[in-house]
Amino acid sequence: MRRPLFVAISAIVIAIIAIAVYVGRHRFLPSSHTSEPAADAIQSRVQDTLLTDLDGRQFRPSDYRGKVLLVNFWAAWCAPCAEEIPQFVALQNKYRDQGLQIVGVSVEDIESELRAFCTRNHVNYPVVPGNQTIADSFGGVLGLPTTILIGRDGAIYKKYPGATDFSILEQDFRPLLAAAH
Repeated sequence: MRRPLFVAISAIVIAIIAIAVYVGRHRFLPSSHTSEPAADAIQSRVQDTLLTDLDGRQFRPSDYRGKVLLVNFWAAWCAPCAEEIPQFVALQNKYRDQGLQIVGVSVEDIESELRAFCTRNHVNYPVVPGNQTIADSFGGVLGLPTTILIGRDGAIYKKYPGATDFSILEQDFRPLLAAAH
């Protein structure tokens, strides 16, 4: 009678430890906690941090003022993140001429593996190796994947934590694309 109870308790303890290790490995915590933004609310402006993409090109978020910017925090080792990349590539192709710009911010990836991933997946937008400063400049990132929608005016309109629902994302950014700049 004691053995099944011991096995059950041991399994629970192991599960708790595994969850703690997973969360510790897969969380990208901001220096200050930010709450989820309300729908359609402008939360803040993006800090104008200097970014350098995988090709060595430097730019700032303000360089995209006048465009609708989707910033996707992701990692090649994160399965839900990697599954989203083809959809971001398709959105960039579909809406580029209407003023959409996607920027990927890779978190905790080895650069050579990141380059190989981007080549294999035909990533058609800038990818920036990320760090805490970059995450903080976009209002903080609590986990991966996280996508941030920024209007033509440089204001953060919405954050999408977790796997992206692309139908909702597209529904949210299309009015921003249609707005006069």
